Amino acid sequence: MSPRRSDPGVRPAMVEIAARLMHEEGPRALTARRVAQETGRSTMLVYTHFGGMSGLVREIVHVGFARLEEYFARVPDSADPVADMALFGRAYRHNAMVNPHLYSVMFGASSLPVFSLSESDRLYGRYTLVKVAHCAKRCVTTGRFRWDDADLVANHMWIAVHGLVSLELGGYLADPFDADRCFEAQLAALMVGVGDDERAARESVQASRVRFEAEFGPGRDAEGLL
Repeated sequence: MSPRRSDPGVRPAMVEIAARLMHEEGPRALTARRVAQETGRSTMLVYTHFGGMSGLVREIVHVGFARLEEYFARVPDSADPVADMALFGRAYRHNAMVNPHLYSVMFGASSLPVFSLSESDRLYGRYTLVKVAHCAKRCVTTGRFRWDDADLVANHMWIAVHGLVSLELGGYLADPFDADRCFEAQLAALMVGVGDDERAARESVQASRVRFEAEFGPGRDAEGLL
């Protein structure tokens, strides 16, 4: 086997390059030849590592959700589960902002002619909600949330934050309703919407902001996440 084929950096490099091509130039830019040119390798490696273009796109989807899960893993349980919940929202948004190329494929891959999402792929994405649902259950148990279905709460949070992030990435949020302003208001409103006290919700959201800046601020991203 040649040194190039055994290079462990080839596979992740192809994933990153393929995702950026689609994000920056659209689906038509994604060809085995183009990926090979960008990585300086043979088109055969696309088939060697992924079995073809469909396998490459599937890997982008999986890597995108794995990266999101790594960010979620940096949200530990604290004495304030509502602040933890808000921090999950901040981690979700942060992941999308630093990995927009992966994010756009994670939720848009089903429209690509070379790929079709399977139920297994969707389950892979849904699995990232496990930690959020666990947090929601703690919010319910401590009496902060009146909604008693933790899985429903987790999905409610996902839908709302995903919608805002998608609008932000699309450049639709601008002064006076810029993304930061809308996001802060949304977090507090989401907590109140599922039953939290308004004042307590605002305090927890603010606490989550302080924690986010300490854990995810400039220069704090773990190696391999950017």
